[in-house]
Amino acid sequence: MNAAVTARIAALLGLMAVALGAFGAHGLKDLLAQNGTASIWEKAVFYHFIHAVMLFVLAERKPLATTAWWSFFAGIILFSGSLYLLAITNLHWLGAVTPVGGLSFLIGWGALFRFSGAKSN
Repeated sequence: MNAAVTARIAALLGLMAVALGAFGAHGLKDLLAQNGTASIWEKAVFYHFIHAVMLFVLAERKPLATTAWWSFFAGIILFSGSLYLLAITNLHWLGAVTPVGGLSFLIGWGALFRFSGAKSN
């Protein structure tokens, strides 16, 4: 994948994080309150947004740290995605997917640590 595609995906995920944050605060406010899951939605948005920004930062680096980029992408889908679904549906078994997304985030940060350490200036 080239830098333009990775940057566009990152920008789209950032846009989605802001939109989902606003949707949760306004459009889903009553449902999340009824389910008692507003804090779960907020946690999903928080991790989604932080890692969308990281995807964008990584997309602009040469060379692309592909392991970190894909791990953060997978983490957004699995971690935040499972929390979004859990918050809406109140199906707690979805929480079993969340740690897999968290592990993806950890792998991404570890890969970024290793990638950054290998780069010399």
